[in-house]
Amino acid sequence: MSFNREQFRGTGVAIVTPFNEDGSVDFNSLTALVNSLIKGKVEYLVVMGTTGESATLSKSEKAAVVSHVLKTVKKRIPVVLGVGGNSTAEVVESLKTLDLADIAAILSVSPYYNKPTQGGIYLHYKAVAAATKLPIILYNVPGRTGSNIAPETALQLARDVKNIIGIKEAASNLEMQHMKLIKHRPKDFLVISGDDALTLPILACGGDGVISVVANAYPKDFSDMVRFGLKGDFASARKLHYKLTEITEQLFADGSPGGIKTVLELHKICKPYVRLPLAGVNKTVHAKITELVKKY
Repeated sequence: MSFNREQFRGTGVAIVTPFNEDGSVDFNSLTALVNSLIKGKVEYLVVMGTTGESATLSKSEKAAVVSHVLKTVKKRIPVVLGVGGNSTAEVVESLKTLDLADIAAILSVSPYYNKPTQGGIYLHYKAVAAATKLPIILYNVPGRTGSNIAPETALQLARDVKNIIGIKEAASNLEMQHMKLIKHRPKDFLVISGDDALTLPILACGGDGVISVVANAYPKDFSDMVRFGLKGDFASARKLHYKLTEITEQLFADGSPGGIKTVLELHKICKPYVRLPLAGVNKTVHAKITELVKKY
């Protein structure tokens, strides 16, 4: 079993799901967003991730969004699908029943709320990987799930399960997470940043790219930064990193994806609406983002 891992080196974008004012999915804006990202030369898209507000979409809405993205992409770049949850059986059933014909890989978040042990996390991912022949990218985001995938657990999965090809690592501890993974990983196991602000340092340590929120709005600059970093041209990468730093900070200052949707509205790509329990950014953050977008 071999996989084209190179297609996931670089910049993937965790795309937002645009909504109309009445809360329905705005498919016209979704088309505009996808085309903007492809024009911006990102390497791949991730649909139904956290940034896409997948937790608030019904099964039929999820299917409609995925279908629309695939039809818009027209195989121009790979599409990764987020399939995760806190019930192993439900994740396995989803992978066995979903139409995955045009999906390049699965991004699967570690079980949330349950707070499984490392042994539980290991067995969960073994079951998930056995349910599909597609490559699996682990997703570790302790700030949302309430538990951490220890590097030792991720590395054991990388050694034991052939279609687990990488990890989106969003723990903020560069030394204890990313550097351990990069130092001890098997050949070709991808370590992908899940934190826009830490992407350049992770690349400098030997990481393979990012699954980004910020690149929804700044696909060319962000993907150029990552490409420069992967080539070892850190002088060029740093210029773009520091150009993006201040706006990146504000995009997460009052919740995500409210921040990035504010920028996308200013770019006339989609409206800023999010679904409860999320809310749009507060007036102070909105004013700051507006100022930074105008200056950018």
